[in-house]
Amino acid sequence: MTNAAISDNFSLLSKLMDIHGENSFKAKSYAIAAFTVEKLPDELSVFPQKKIFSIKGIGESAGQKIVEQLESGTLKILEDYIQKTPEGIIEMLQKIKGLGPKKISTIWKEMNIESIGELLYACNENRLTLYKGFGEKTQESVKKSIEFYLNTLGSYLYAQIETYALAFTNSLKLYFKDYKLELTGEFKRQFSVIEQLEWITTLSVEQLKNFFTTNGYVVEVETNNSIAFKGNENVILRFYIATEEVFYPTLFKHNCSEIFLNKWIVEFGFDETKNYSSEEAIFSKNNIDFIPAYKREDAKIIELAKQKNVPKDIQEKDIAAIIHSHSKWSDGSNTLEEMANAAIAKGLQYLVISDHSKTAFYANGLQVERVLAQHQEIDELNKKLAPFKIFKSIESDILNDGSLDYDEDILKQFDLVIASIHSNLSMTEDKAMMRLITAIENPYTTILGHLTGRLLLSRNGYPVNHQKIIDACAANNVVIELNAHPRRLDIDWTFINAALEKNVLISINPDAHSIDGYDDCKYGVLAAQKTLLTKQRNLSSFSLQQFEAFLLTQKNRIHR
Repeated sequence: MTNAAISDNFSLLSKLMDIHGENSFKAKSYAIAAFTVEKLPDELSVFPQKKIFSIKGIGESAGQKIVEQLESGTLKILEDYIQKTPEGIIEMLQKIKGLGPKKISTIWKEMNIESIGELLYACNENRLTLYKGFGEKTQESVKKSIEFYLNTLGSYLYAQIETYALAFTNSLKLYFKDYKLELTGEFKRQFSVIEQLEWITTLSVEQLKNFFTTNGYVVEVETNNSIAFKGNENVILRFYIATEEVFYPTLFKHNCSEIFLNKWIVEFGFDETKNYSSEEAIFSKNNIDFIPAYKREDAKIIELAKQKNVPKDIQEKDIAAIIHSHSKWSDGSNTLEEMANAAIAKGLQYLVISDHSKTAFYANGLQVERVLAQHQEIDELNKKLAPFKIFKSIESDILNDGSLDYDEDILKQFDLVIASIHSNLSMTEDKAMMRLITAIENPYTTILGHLTGRLLLSRNGYPVNHQKIIDACAANNVVIELNAHPRRLDIDWTFINAALEKNVLISINPDAHSIDGYDDCKYGVLAAQKTLLTKQRNLSSFSLQQFEAFLLTQKNRIHR
């Protein structure tokens, strides 16, 4: 059993004990154990048993339960609590933002509500406000959280479903090797969130039905030329049927947005019955550059293709550096030297370390003396690792008034500053815009981090006027981050072309909290490929020499 699983078990146990009104000190001890285990650098499975009991934050009781989990893969006391807790109560605890154990205890024991559906109904009837701790704002927040959760069931991040989609497609192709079958739709178009997986195939509805129902799948929808299934994975699998002769026109149609397809029909017409040897042949027949499926969103791309002027897609190999990363100095999992060596091993030219700033107490943010100590370590590592270079940065919290998290005498000691909002996210657009614009206008801000603060399928971002932010970044030479973490992908790709039109640089940054996080650059690249972003306009594609020249320009801006 992994540390993450053991930590999750202790965390859930602590919360369930609180819900059931058990001894608060006991519950807290398991919460501390959860935190301690989560932060351990090594897996508990490799520890000698005696060493487990000597870990600070792990008492005798928690130590015994760690051993129990390592040996049996289960935690009996947790199973007992789960058995005597309604499933809906556990679902509230795990899925609904803003509901802690105390509030859930009130919902269950005083309101006699045991499911999310009942709770939403109670919100609509304004019943929550009758109970202590539930004001109108809390009730509205709970309602929105429930609605958001219910709307996301069966939806997946691209990164969550990628491996399954590709492996499942390969398996189908091997099994039905005499038939054509190609992915289409949202996955092929590299959407950030996937609602369903779709294929074009020459298989018949009957063949598909026999195969899937035999393997335990349920038919969701069936028509003459399509069929959809769902299995234990809770993924909708939809197949569109095409004959051999019209396979590629059908694939083309499903690989386009409605806006793109309508523009194409106006420009070139579209005969769905014509036989083509490939999608590329459809483009060459009309004397137009090939446009990949992931770029067939905005109709404007057709004009560029007609002029043979579609810019070359940015590729994962074009990422020259890791910009925006966290080390053990704040809430990262690896040391600064480990982060640097991992970047070197990937063939990258430099690393921008941007740990959290002092206000981010929840993330071990750096007080001033720790900033100076980190800078000393960076200087030492740069001597050791040259020509590779680590740049001194910080992810500065944007405070409530829009100011950055340090005085000027500290800010000027960083090579660059990434400014991000992390607190008080429930804002009006006016409040969010005030904070963001003020931060953008700060001469020490180099990059605006994760613009809206959204977490895909978990949290809506705060409301912003993207165009005004882009205009402010253009006026102040501030770069906009495309945060590549698959749960963020923020700035949303739909606004990148508007930024490029204003000559604003984008920076594909992984927001890496571990070495493994570097790989998230891939998902930022996939999102960026839907736009006109090239490596020349992406800051993290700059060579070391180009990046140093960029920073010099930024420093000159500050000292004007």
